[in-house]
Amino acid sequence: MSGQGGDPKGERLGSREVFRGRTFDVDVDRVRLPNGKEMDMELVHHRGAAAVVPVLGDGTVLLVRQYRYATGGWLLEIPAGKIDGGEPPEACAGREVEEEVGYRPGKLESLGWIWTTPGFADEKIWLYLATDLEPAEQALEEDEVLSIEKMPLGEAVEKALRGEIYDAKSAVALMRAGRALTPQPLSPDPSLPPAPGERGSRAP
Repeated sequence: MSGQGGDPKGERLGSREVFRGRTFDVDVDRVRLPNGKEMDMELVHHRGAAAVVPVLGDGTVLLVRQYRYATGGWLLEIPAGKIDGGEPPEACAGREVEEEVGYRPGKLESLGWIWTTPGFADEKIWLYLATDLEPAEQALEEDEVLSIEKMPLGEAVEKALRGEIYDAKSAVALMRAGRALTPQPLSPDPSLPPAPGERGSRAP
């Protein structure tokens, strides 16, 4: 079997169910690795999630400071949630923005996706930039303990770059959103002669 780009891929020889839960399932697979070795691999199956960077018209980003029992405290994050019932990721994204921060996005732009913890889980999170926000009604779930924090998008991006945002999906999405909203300088066409005064130009 081959993976992306023709690279060899592992082969599942068998599987044993360990746990079935509300958010994820756990199996132990017997696997033959690309190097030929066989071993048991613990695997967490997750239905997937969507995460969103909501940006107001003045460039303010809406973040949430959320209590996370697993990490023993509060984390600064972007709105996010698991995909329900096979819904499209963009539908999940729009719903999560409305439920967590009380705004309905008029526009959703894809920022790609990431594997969260590929060492033992198949969770995939789709990332989005939300703009043209309209006020809506916040509707938190019972396990969502959070407050909304607003700051300029540029400040949030700097926090991500400095390692001050510890939630991986939020750090990646903020950096991608910052790039998407910041005009990038055009690269010079190497086939054209340098403009007068540029390095490498010659006086006539």
